[in-house]
Amino acid sequence: MGNKPIITLRKTCATDMVYVHKWLLQKDMLKNFPMTDVREIEDSIRVWKLYLNKGSSITALYKKKPCGAALLYINDFEKIKHHTLFVIIVDEKMRNKKVGTLLIKELFHLAQEEFNIELIHLEVYENNPAYHLYKRLGFKEYGCHPKFLKDEKGVYFSKILMQKEL
Repeated sequence: MGNKPIITLRKTCATDMVYVHKWLLQKDMLKNFPMTDVREIEDSIRVWKLYLNKGSSITALYKKKPCGAALLYINDFEKIKHHTLFVIIVDEKMRNKKVGTLLIKELFHLAQEEFNIELIHLEVYENNPAYHLYKRLGFKEYGCHPKFLKDEKGVYFSKILMQKEL
């Protein structure tokens, strides 16, 4: 039948954040995120941990070891509870093995069933290979912030805004 890895999914626990931290430090990973250094990575993880009690984060496991994670930034304000931003990260060794697809599809289910989300959106920097995954899963572009990110070499990248109705 092929050598497809068997991936399981579960709610994220605090101990999974060690892996998220490790993945963010992988070569070239920060090109796809707004963080620049360890301090900013740690701050991002601190914010992610705030959502764990809401149950809005999912971890993918391969051989019982985390290999990816995704988070819905659930809104508490009534007028904007119907939509959410999400973030996803996959270990570089597990890319192109459907981990991202599984995580995002599970996020769709979680968003609808547990949080009554109607619209899910994301921000992706130009040239991020995940852009094609988002398009394939039905996300549509609705805007662009030109020159949103400026890297350490002074190169600018636009931020593409995408969304999908659930």
